[in-house]
Amino acid sequence: MSGGTKFVSPFHRPHCLSAAAPAGKAKLTHPGKAILAGGIAGGIEICITFPTEYVKTQLQLDEKANPPRYKGIVDCVKQTVQSHGVKGLYRGLSSLLYGSIPKAAVRFGVFEFLSNKMRDEAGKLDSTRGLICGLGAGVAEAVVVVCPMETIKVKFIHDQTSANPKYRGFFHGVREIVRTQGLKGTYQGLTATVLKQGSNQAIRFFVMTSLRNWYKGDNPNKSINPLVTGVFGAVAGAASVFGNTPLDVIKTRMQGLEAHKYKNTVDCAIKIMRHEGPAAFYKGTIPRLGRVCLDVAIVFVIYEEVVKVLNMVWKTD
Repeated sequence: MSGGTKFVSPFHRPHCLSAAAPAGKAKLTHPGKAILAGGIAGGIEICITFPTEYVKTQLQLDEKANPPRYKGIVDCVKQTVQSHGVKGLYRGLSSLLYGSIPKAAVRFGVFEFLSNKMRDEAGKLDSTRGLICGLGAGVAEAVVVVCPMETIKVKFIHDQTSANPKYRGFFHGVREIVRTQGLKGTYQGLTATVLKQGSNQAIRFFVMTSLRNWYKGDNPNKSINPLVTGVFGAVAGAASVFGNTPLDVIKTRMQGLEAHKYKNTVDCAIKIMRHEGPAAFYKGTIPRLGRVCLDVAIVFVIYEEVVKVLNMVWKTD
């Protein structure tokens, strides 16, 4: 073969995915825009998906009893509606809403800040670096927002199952928790939360980065249709569910009203394995799968669309 012969691959990239021509360096998203867009996306998403989060948490807290309180997802919804009406499925929404907005804001803000530092000369972020940035974003949101807010949320939902609920609302509940347990009462299960959120976002941003790079091909500035972004988000969400549901179960137990039964995260995992078996680590997987896929799809779609609007009215270049 002569030195001047050029190999031409017989496999061609589909026309719908190919770029007309390289479009230069990728445009970066300012962390400030990411914080604002992330907060808006997080607030809208939680209002839509909270009932499935409620059911998931109830099933995880429903430890094996004689007999179990709930027979399954449908029975849990049925009993809740019969006892508290449809609004019962939204008990604890206020605490989660207060947490979802800053959580998404911190997540996307930190991710964009880290990714802007780690992109190559062309402004492209490869999958491995996307995973590292996602890990950093997950750890940041766990420490700053998720752990205290999730602890309060789980205590609210668990409190409803008791004979005499003692929390009258968000601020009353926070005041009572801090008064009786101190500030550390809002940071129960921190290790499990950091592990869960870190792995969650690492998996999600790794998958999203991989799919985006595949879709955009040689044009880093190629626009992605919102429906495509939603599909990519759902895939990323599903991957994170199967990857870290055991950590989610441990975190929920560590933040419940019976967290005193466990010495630490490792002790919680050992006791669950010993008394309930390995299947207990995947309790609530089905309702969590549906919620997370919808959750991640909605968040990424809204986030990307809000960023597009902000780019038109907020010039940062």
